[in-house]
Amino acid sequence: MRFAIIRFPGTWSDRDTYHVLHDILEQQAEIVWHRETDLSRFDAVVLPGGFSYGDYLRCGAIARFSPVMESVIAFAEAGKPVIGICNGFQVLCESHLLPGALMCNASLQFRCEWVYLRREGGSSPWVDAIPQGDVLRVPISHGEGNYYADPETLDRLEAAGRVVFRYCDAAGNVTPEANPNGSARNIAGIINERGNVLGMMPHPERAGEPLVGGTDGNRIWESVIRSAVETVR
Repeated sequence: MRFAIIRFPGTWSDRDTYHVLHDILEQQAEIVWHRETDLSRFDAVVLPGGFSYGDYLRCGAIARFSPVMESVIAFAEAGKPVIGICNGFQVLCESHLLPGALMCNASLQFRCEWVYLRREGGSSPWVDAIPQGDVLRVPISHGEGNYYADPETLDRLEAAGRVVFRYCDAAGNVTPEANPNGSARNIAGIINERGNVLGMMPHPERAGEPLVGGTDGNRIWESVIRSAVETVR
């Protein structure tokens, strides 16, 4: 599978993502500078974490206007898989590929720690290989990961099964104590209506080897790879 990893000025998780996809999972991957506009050679697009454009104005607000983003939007609208991780999630919201916004953590503190995520919601190539109710252990690293949307939007997301990851404890219980940033309804990851676009604050690329603390993040990459293989068949 061919992954495009978009690099904006200020992106820092692109090399981590490349390492996991190329060196660990043995997939084709390429870091793509934000001024490039041709994504036709790729099967999936990754908007990785970091501080695009120094997070000026709002997180992801300037990156949304980078030349590559029109191609990313077209890629998503064609039904191809797109994932935004941390700052990438913020860019997806700024681009209106996903609803809502990411606000300052309720603690007003930067949080870098391991968290638990419960898989739930509907179908997406990014999570279809992960059974409902499974708990993943994946790290976060953000100061503005507090997901917000108005109550009507949240209800629509819930009703349509578009909340696919929710902060929980190790046993899978969704509690206020398990929520690291104050995110509405403990939401950690959502998908678009078609399910091909996933935005999540936790970093799966930081959970790709036992050496760094765990491999649960690979389950997300393996899910989309498996989906691509099944599509070809």
